[in-house]
Amino acid sequence: MIGLLRRIYSDYGMPSRLCMHEKLIRAAVDAGFTQTSVRDYFDTVRRGEAATSKVIVHRHDIDTDLRTTRKLFEIEKKYGIRASYYFRLSTLDFGLMREIEEYGSEAIYHYEELASFAKRNKIKDPALVRNRLPEIREAFRKNFHWLEQHLGKKLRTVAGHGDFANRRLKLNNTEILADRQLREDCGIECEAYDRDLLDHIDMYIADRPPPQYYWPTSPLNVMGVHSRICLVTHPRQVETNWKENTKDNLFRVYESVTW
Repeated sequence: MIGLLRRIYSDYGMPSRLCMHEKLIRAAVDAGFTQTSVRDYFDTVRRGEAATSKVIVHRHDIDTDLRTTRKLFEIEKKYGIRASYYFRLSTLDFGLMREIEEYGSEAIYHYEELASFAKRNKIKDPALVRNRLPEIREAFRKNFHWLEQHLGKKLRTVAGHGDFANRRLKLNNTEILADRQLREDCGIECEAYDRDLLDHIDMYIADRPPPQYYWPTSPLNVMGVHSRICLVTHPRQVETNWKENTKDNLFRVYESVTW
């Protein structure tokens, strides 16, 4: 019951936390941090310059709510910082994505073909899902190239989405990109969960629903302790959007019942 009440508060009653996001950005600016995208930071890693970086890598997973996504983008433009925005197929907005890219931030793919395939084909056995990975990878390849074509931009990084189906199956969408040939064919240089990236991050922080808000701690608590921080945020955890949250909640119930 407590969990349900917290979810209702998070989705429908939580005050906007946009001011907190701006406060974090401003504090990082004042502390001398570069604030950048996954793509740009990975370039720094490959050049061998990450060890001396004082950086916050901003990663936004756009699971829902394009309205708040736009607000996050406007705040970041105000301070001249860069970020990565990972869009699901269900949240694509090519106009906004092109604006993000033209500004210098990154608008790319938040993929979930493994979970989608399992739900669509009513497969609940992880071994059977793994047996179908060639089909799943082909679906990813088609979606990836379709997205590049419509965006008119070469995509260099991606990030796997975490779905309730992944948790039940105990299989991550990242298994799709365990295939080196697929990465080469698509020109993917970095998956946001790659060790080649995360080994150059000192503190990985992700937002959470209230009352926790950040896990394992707020970025404000570690800016004077760690130099290389990755901050993962979701529009849903920043500001409530009744329409989008209700639509997403109902669709998840539908998927749970029909899977």
